[in-house]
Amino acid sequence: MSATMEPRIQYARTSDGVSIAYAVFGEGPPLIYLPGAYGLGVHYYSHVSYSRGGIDQLTAAGLQVVRYDGRGTGSSDRTAVDFSLEAQLLDLEAVVERLGLERFALLGHFGGAQSAIAYATRRPERVARLVLRDPWASAADMYQMLPGTRIVTAMRPLAEAQWELISLNIAAIGFGFADSELAKEYAAALRSGITAATWVRMQEASDKIDVTDLLEAVSVPTLVIVEAAFPGRAPAAVAEWGGPVKRIAASIPDARLVTTDELGVVVGEFVLADGQATAAAGPAKAPGSLQTILFTDVEGSTALTDRLGDAAARDVLREHERITREALKAHGGSEVKTMGDGFMASFGSAKRALECAVAVQRAFAGGDIRVRIGLNAGEPIAEDDPGGRNDLFGTAVIVAARIAAQAQGGEILVSDVVRQLVAGKGFLFNDRGDHPLKGFEDPVRVFEVRWQEGGS
Repeated sequence: MSATMEPRIQYARTSDGVSIAYAVFGEGPPLIYLPGAYGLGVHYYSHVSYSRGGIDQLTAAGLQVVRYDGRGTGSSDRTAVDFSLEAQLLDLEAVVERLGLERFALLGHFGGAQSAIAYATRRPERVARLVLRDPWASAADMYQMLPGTRIVTAMRPLAEAQWELISLNIAAIGFGFADSELAKEYAAALRSGITAATWVRMQEASDKIDVTDLLEAVSVPTLVIVEAAFPGRAPAAVAEWGGPVKRIAASIPDARLVTTDELGVVVGEFVLADGQATAAAGPAKAPGSLQTILFTDVEGSTALTDRLGDAAARDVLREHERITREALKAHGGSEVKTMGDGFMASFGSAKRALECAVAVQRAFAGGDIRVRIGLNAGEPIAEDDPGGRNDLFGTAVIVAARIAAQAQGGEILVSDVVRQLVAGKGFLFNDRGDHPLKGFEDPVRVFEVRWQEGGS
């Protein structure tokens, strides 16, 4: 493969600390193309010609395609061990927040449809259009669509010893033997993108995922595709293959079902129909665009350790971590890093960032933990740290950290920039005046959020 075809890999950080590799292709309304059956996404672009062709079709149709590798695969963090549906949704949320997307289309292929369906039911206000390409909702669907998978499942105990053999069998089941070169190409991509041990854990988790009960709750415009031109799929097998696909389409209210060999054209027409995606999505925010930075810090953590001892104090701080991460997840925040007794997070929306801060303070109100929170908005610089994890730098970040240091336990302090961004959205503030901040010549105007009195 030529160097010009290599995608530019960037990283998003999930709320549970996993680095997710993603790449953006083309221009236009954004379409997030979820990883498929084995968690791989952008990795396939570099290693499988068929996958490359699919993305080229979608970008030629006028779409901006975002592909990413799920946790444990490809260029993403390979140390991850949680492959549950909830964990997969954290991967998707991290990419969405990293790009600052407000609304977008989702494309779920094979097992990736499960995450797409679940996300669309949880966050319908963000999903402009849902595309399900040869989807399955459960392991039972998968086994009906790919009967040979039962053989591979039986081979799981041999995976680490016979990974090449098993990968070739997986490729043959998916693509058939009609194009042996493509099957070999796919098998090699699988071996380079995922270890045998991770594949086993991922398949064991996949056996437990079933989103059938969510289908009737899908409320966004949905296109369900049976792909007639999929390599290795004989025309006579399309009807049998489409059985579970058709059941999924019938279960989703007002879903449109098509059988096609023109993936890019059909998806492009659906996503761009009536101008909905164009109007709703807008351009993706690239790193360096406006973001709201949030810092938390547990007040008196050193004294807490002296009073309770290391083990008990760690238990208390672990509770702070759990509550904060739940709040970040609920409000679309991206955890950038932890600092022992505090967090740094970023948001594409100042309103959601402030709602998250209020939720954290309310969770700790009246308890032993008192948290200081500071927020600022600006255009941070994104860089990978030495461990390959994404980090943010620059004036916007430093000011947010300095403001957090000015707060007392139980307080939320924000810069005037944040206050202006959320004007008219129900928040109440006290003007705390100008504060000199270390390292800055001019003082910064700081406002206290009156979160106890309501306001989101």
